[in-house]
Amino acid sequence: MTSRGTAVRRRISVAVGTALLLGACAPADHRGQAGDGTSPLPGRTAASSPTPSAGTDPMAGCPKSGVRIRATGSDAAMGLRALGLELVNCGDRPYQLNGYPVLRVLDEQRKPIILRVVNGAKAITSGFDQPPRPVTLEAGERATAVVLWRNLVTDSTVVATNGEYLRVAPAAGQPAEDVDPDGPIDVGNTGRIGVSAWKKADPSTPVPAQPARPPAPSAVPSSVSPPDSRL
Repeated sequence: MTSRGTAVRRRISVAVGTALLLGACAPADHRGQAGDGTSPLPGRTAASSPTPSAGTDPMAGCPKSGVRIRATGSDAAMGLRALGLELVNCGDRPYQLNGYPVLRVLDEQRKPIILRVVNGAKAITSGFDQPPRPVTLEAGERATAVVLWRNLVTDSTVVATNGEYLRVAPAAGQPAEDVDPDGPIDVGNTGRIGVSAWKKADPSTPVPAQPARPPAPSAVPSSVSPPDSRL
């Protein structure tokens, strides 16, 4: 194994860990996708511009649900994609979480793409399969999660899948928000996308003003397990 390959895998682990730090229920896999699909999706915005769910003030324009969800940035290396998610309690009362974000991926015509959503990201990568734990967010507090997938084509007879939009709900049956995926959701022909459980964010971590590529620290955060040799 080359030193360059090791460095690239280390970079994706660092970037995902930073995405969690920037922001910071069913344990089995589930087929299909769920969420509040009643509201129309807005047009795609540039990755460097804030989306409606990622304003400069997370407390402004708080929806009836009392929470707001946005992306904190993405990274990619050796076909592994990682997108950080952040949920902010913008309401005035405690908000409870105990599980995984519920994802819906849509194509360029804003039609749902049927994917297997892997809770814990097993079979996609390691280090993100910690089970969900009860999380209580006071007003202004945040929780984070990471969406992971691979741009992998193993069968040339199967058309590769590219999602263009992402809709995220805090849990099944809860209102969803449209989140800028910071690029295509290019799952190849794997037919699956993974997501880690919600985790309470470190209150000392500043809220980013808009989605951006996470800076790479000099060492892998101790809270993030390095990927295994299969990456």
